[in-house]
Amino acid sequence: MTKFELVTAADVQLMQGLAQRVTATRPDLISAGASYGELAWIWGRGHSAHGASWPRRLWFSGDDLVAWGWAHLPHQVRRSDGSVKEVADANLTYQVHPDHAGLVDEVIDWYDGVAVGLDRTVCPTDAEEFALKRWAAHGYATDPSSLGDTGYWTQLNERDLTDVEQPVLPDGFRFRTAEEAGPKAAVQAQRDAWAPSSYTAESYEGVRQTAGYRGDLHILVEAPDGTMASSTILWLDEVNKTVEFEPVGTHPDHRRRGLARAMLLHGMQLARAAGATHATVVCLGAPGYPKARGLYYGVGFRELSRDAPLIKTKTAA
Repeated sequence: MTKFELVTAADVQLMQGLAQRVTATRPDLISAGASYGELAWIWGRGHSAHGASWPRRLWFSGDDLVAWGWAHLPHQVRRSDGSVKEVADANLTYQVHPDHAGLVDEVIDWYDGVAVGLDRTVCPTDAEEFALKRWAAHGYATDPSSLGDTGYWTQLNERDLTDVEQPVLPDGFRFRTAEEAGPKAAVQAQRDAWAPSSYTAESYEGVRQTAGYRGDLHILVEAPDGTMASSTILWLDEVNKTVEFEPVGTHPDHRRRGLARAMLLHGMQLARAAGATHATVVCLGAPGYPKARGLYYGVGFRELSRDAPLIKTKTAA
């Protein structure tokens, strides 16, 4: 690992800048994990625990970042129930500006060098026609785990904010912000929604320090008993006047009450008041995962693009 540069907070801000430039012209080319908000969320929640396994490379044209690769190498994930998940393969998040598409070969070569001896995966979008051909030429093929009704891939959904319904919460529930509720409540809401979770107070502090985080756009729904029953963070890209919901989660004991729907509508109204005209959210796209997709479609989102998960096994390599 010592011969590789590791991702820093300054790198993430450069990556977010590239995400903004690509979003302005070709939002369908934003790779999985490479959006303005997703970059902040992934870095913030995980860098303290996993940053030592995150090598990166940056490519510039003059002063402008035009491509980057961020590899996630094998590591352990410790969860709230005491279990430990072993991540044994490599995964790449990357972005190449469409005006510099030829750099994808350099990204691939770098990734193959970083992930020598490992199974390695990557998720371009299905709109990256040139890149998909180059990944194939380097020995990457469709990941079998992405096939079928329970395939693990995501789709990016979008809608405009011209006409947003009024949110309706059940009696006794109310909207809060993380600024109002405090760090402890914000952390517990995330841990409850995604249990068993690796999210900690340290994770949240990392998220709060990222570029783009706003406590007034971190929304929670408080139940009558004081439980934070649902939560989401809105990442506002002021350059493109778009907002991204990531993550979105509800406590298991409070699901199917319309909390997430109301929270999304409330969030869209807050985003519009902050200057946004457009919203995005990601969900699992395979047919076997209809719940989140149905939630988002129910509040006006529609698919913009989807992952095309690829893999190169260490045997093939």
